[in-house]
Amino acid sequence: MNHSPDKPVVALTLGDPAGIGPELIARLLSRCDLMAQANVVLVGDAWLWEEGQRVAGLLTPTVPIASLAAVRRRADPATPAFVGVDTVQPQQVHRGRADAAGGASVLAVLDRCMDAALAHEIDAICFAPLNKHAMKQGGLRHEDELHHFAAHLGVTGYFCEFNTLHGLWTSRISSHVPLKDVPKYLDKQRVVDAATLIYRSLQADGVATPRVAVAGFNPHNGDGGTCGREEIDIIEPAVRELNARGLPVVGPFPADTIFLKARDGELDAIVTMYHDQGQIAIKLMGFSQGVTVQGGLPIPITTPAHGTAYDIAGLGKANVDATANAFAIACRMGHAYRDGQSLFGQPQ
Repeated sequence: MNHSPDKPVVALTLGDPAGIGPELIARLLSRCDLMAQANVVLVGDAWLWEEGQRVAGLLTPTVPIASLAAVRRRADPATPAFVGVDTVQPQQVHRGRADAAGGASVLAVLDRCMDAALAHEIDAICFAPLNKHAMKQGGLRHEDELHHFAAHLGVTGYFCEFNTLHGLWTSRISSHVPLKDVPKYLDKQRVVDAATLIYRSLQADGVATPRVAVAGFNPHNGDGGTCGREEIDIIEPAVRELNARGLPVVGPFPADTIFLKARDGELDAIVTMYHDQGQIAIKLMGFSQGVTVQGGLPIPITTPAHGTAYDIAGLGKANVDATANAFAIACRMGHAYRDGQSLFGQPQ
């Protein structure tokens, strides 16, 4: 396949040095069909990239390049570019273990990519799995990587994490917070913002009129108020407001049956009220295929929904499917971003 000048520039990272990320990226870059979708640049430590190829049993050619600023000017982007950085030494990495050195490495590489995004040098980022505990040991000051991205990129509007699987997207009103705190996050405006954000994001991914539904909060959708009034007082008014704004969002539907509609192909997206309400269902439907999209940022950022899989790191067993899916979404949304579409309501 031939590359063309209008291909989006997509930055890839190797993820946690102690996990399966380097192996996954080696497998991904060996897929010529996928690489043809973008002007790809890999950012990471040279020794770690070599180690990833060794574990995968693949030798994937890359073209060394001085900086991310030079990627867009490449005359022939058919071969992925490689920007080498020095963030961690081999002796600091203990395979299969969350360490501060590995977490600091992840932060340094991602920050470099985000700086390039702010300078309009790249159009999307796809990162290999990271470990939040390692990142917090290594200097992460936020509850998760999404909040770190938002702070670094200067986001002031609503943002949230999406999980996707085979064309189904989910978002949530609350994310990485204790379950006892979830009711504090449940208000009408957050439901409106979450549904609007996932609707616009699906449009950026190529779905012209997304079919979006909202899940209830209480068992049996509150049973008319006898089992909780959040559906009556918060969620239903939010759906009415969304409809008044011209968004064909439906719901709320009981959380224990809404995913049956999704399974049967009736929905493109579900807005859930808290982390496990959607995550359990979507991971059960296809754990090795899912993708996380960092919603509400000014640039597309994606990653496989699974973790670092420390237990199989270095064994050459990692499944690249979710990473390939994450890369494909980054390419599609990066194309929209490159074409001047303002993603997720954030200015470019």
